[in-house]
Amino acid sequence: MIERDTRGIDVERSRWTAAVRAGIDTDRAHGAVVPPIYLSTNYRFAGLDTRGEFDYSRSGNPTRSLLADALAELDGAAGAVVTASGMGAITICLMAMAGPGLRIVAPHDAYGGTWRLLEALRDKVGYDLRLIDLTAPDAAGRVRELAPDLLWVETPSNPLLGISDIPALAGAVHGAGGRLVVDNTFCSPALQRPLALGADAVVQSSTKYLNGHSDVIAGVVTAGSAELVEELAWWANCLGVTGGAFDSYLTMRGLRTLRVRMAAHLANAAAVVDALMTHSAVERVHYPGLASHPGHELAARQMDGFGAIVSFEVAHGEKGVAALVAGLKHFSLAESLGGVESLIVHPSSMTHAAMPPEVQKVAGLTPGLVRVSVGIEDADDLVADLRAGLARVQALGGNSIRA
Repeated sequence: MIERDTRGIDVERSRWTAAVRAGIDTDRAHGAVVPPIYLSTNYRFAGLDTRGEFDYSRSGNPTRSLLADALAELDGAAGAVVTASGMGAITICLMAMAGPGLRIVAPHDAYGGTWRLLEALRDKVGYDLRLIDLTAPDAAGRVRELAPDLLWVETPSNPLLGISDIPALAGAVHGAGGRLVVDNTFCSPALQRPLALGADAVVQSSTKYLNGHSDVIAGVVTAGSAELVEELAWWANCLGVTGGAFDSYLTMRGLRTLRVRMAAHLANAAAVVDALMTHSAVERVHYPGLASHPGHELAARQMDGFGAIVSFEVAHGEKGVAALVAGLKHFSLAESLGGVESLIVHPSSMTHAAMPPEVQKVAGLTPGLVRVSVGIEDADDLVADLRAGLARVQALGGNSIRA
């Protein structure tokens, strides 16, 4: 794309150069290379009738604006709204696009926090919520039949890494006059750009790969039209869920290394998957990079890499999970994902605990399911750590039947 640098000279650059250079050399006060952080709550008016670009940081902040511009460019969007959390980003989407009597179609296996919010707002707002399998071969046909006003998609899904066909679903919902929002948290713009595939808006928890260091809670919505961006920004300001300056600063710092971090994540994930696939204590591996994965070919078409989230099921159910995680040295038992450090979670008791057991069962969550966010440590250390944990599972006795 063509941009103008700080001296007004036209320059051509890729979006990755844009991510690294976002805000660089823009400080006119002191010539700081890295843009300063603006922590001020308020900004001076030049006069009663002369409002500046910024007046109050909930409504607008220079540091947050730099981040929003960078994220919009990465996503190929008309603009971006930076929020205080990923759930804040989801909330402003629902406030802008859901309403009484409207129909929302969402995944039956959505992230637990998304499911909880959709269920809670349904009772308050009065919309018609339908939860279906959006990874099924007939998903686009089901969407056409249901004719939703809003279609919510997670791909890859959390935690089973199901793949939804974004272009097909976009065609189906647009044909019904509705809009498509895609949660792209598991991929980030490094691996998938849903707006280019037909989505109207993209939600991400910036806490995850965009920041990448597990020291920020933040979210973002990017949208393909300026009108939708304006509406989302209005709701973010109205609800008070805009992101803070310091979190925006840290996210911008993390964004500069997103591309190189993701390359390391992907290489390590491949090594972890190889080790899991040959271990007798592992009953099933969920990873779209496997040729046996039902969404493998689709993922290869619409993603630029298969991601660094791996889910697998161990023998002996929750007892096996307890044995696996006890004593792990290089995987922290903690929620979240996308940081440089490796994490392991038990979805049914942690990230998806808001779902009742019967809902978890329909979504495919089993007691023996674990999800790992593969970090950028040495791959040999990660593999050895998991093998030691799986040896503890084997020590419980009995047979494991791979599915």
